[in-house]
Order: sequence, then C-alpha cells, then structure tokens
Amino acid sequence: MSKVGAYRSVLRSLDDWDGFLLAESGLPGPRGNLELAEAAATEGDAKRLRRYAVIDATAAPANSPQEFLTFCGVLGLGRLLAEGDRSLLIDLRRHANDPRWRTREATAMALQRWGERDMEALLAEMARWASGSLLERRAAAAALCEPRLLRQEAHVIAVLAVLHAITNSLLCEQNRRSAAFRTLRQCLGYCWSVAVAAAPDAGKPAMAHWFSVRDADVRWIMRENLRKARLARMDAAWVQAASAQLAGEA
Repeated sequence: MSKVGAYRSVLRSLDDWDGFLLAESGLPGPRGNLELAEAAATEGDAKRLRRYAVIDATAAPANSPQEFLTFCGVLGLGRLLAEGDRSLLIDLRRHANDPRWRTREATAMALQRWGERDMEALLAEMARWASGSLLERRAAAAALCEPRLLRQEAHVIAVLAVLHAITNSLLCEQNRRSAAFRTLRQCLGYCWSVAVAAAPDAGKPAMAHWFSVRDADVRWIMRENLRKARLARMDAAWVQAASAQLAGEA
C-alpha cells in the first residue's frame, strides 16, 4: 500500500482528524507531509475541508502545524471543484492571494486536480486569472505548467497563450520590488520551460518571441528557463543559440 493509501486508511478510522494532522504535518520544517495532505483532501467531507480552508494566517501562521490544516483544506477544495462545485473558484481565487506560500501552493495543486478532470475548463478559468492580481497570475501559471496536464498539443498551445499574456503584463508593472512581483517572476522563471518541453514545435517560437524584448525582468525569466535541464534534453543546440542571442542583446 502506498503512503497516501495508508494515511487514507488511518483517517477513515478517526473521528477527530485535527490532532493527527497537526502531529504528522511535518511542520515547522522544510517539507510538509504532502502524502498526508493528499489523503486528507481525498477522504475529507466538504464540511471538514471548508473548515480547514478558512483558517487564516492569524490563526495559522506560515510554516506552523496549523497551516497544514489550511493546506489540506485548500487542496481538498480542488477535489470538490473537480466533482462539480464551481462556486469554490471564488474561494480558490482568494486563497491564491494568501500571504503564506504553502497555502498558495495548495491553491495551484487544487486547480491541477480540477485540470485532471476537465482541462478545458481549467484553461478557460486561468485565462481569466491571467489578468488578475500578481498572485492570481502566479497561481494560473503554476497550475497550468504541470507536465501531467500537458499531454495534448492543443492544451499546451493554450497554456503558451496564457504565459504570453502573463509575461506581457509584466511590462506594465510599476512596483517591481514587491514580494508579489518577485513571486510571479520566480514562477515564470520555470513555467515557460515546462510548456515548451511539452510541445517544442509550438513552444520554441512562442518563447523566442521574448528573446529580443529588452525588459530586464523578462530577460531574467528567459535566462532562468534556458538553464532548465528539461530544455537541454529537448534541444541543446536551440538552448545554446537562444542563450547566445540573449547574451548578445544584453
């Protein structure tokens, strides 16, 4: 039995999950217990998951065991969304703006769970988030740029369009020292490589569009993506030429 399966079995035997989740959370620490979170998100009923999801940063500070409850709840909202409760998109969009990075990551993972069930719906919704707040744009990019979701070229082409829109939006940002801007920039620093590697024929020209843009943050994003091993495995010669172009136009 997998670790997730074992945790699901334990949770089914418990009436009160809170103490178990807190004790086994792995927090504070560098890595939360993702297997347990997946089990809780799968086994939890809507009432429990909603109760966990609304625990805010005051009651559950970043990297605390209490935040693990929030993480489980938000992740579980993705399961409920995939089962058809579209009203939860309002909640997930709010969680995308949470000050805690783990909760924001749970949001992206929740959206990916929906994408596994209905990628077309996820793409349509993320195209709307792509014009939202900086952290909503980050959630959209992170949710879509997951290899297991990018198995159809048509889906990858749609993801590339979302990445183009988000990257283009950076050119209009005035406050580039904010934490939210840095978080989005960091995300875009790997997302492009995931999408390009999934469909090179469409991805390489889409990414190459940005190589001649002289904006410093856009250039940083492109350089970071070109350093990713997945692109070197895809086409090392293209990566070398693209890196040379960026260096030559610096």
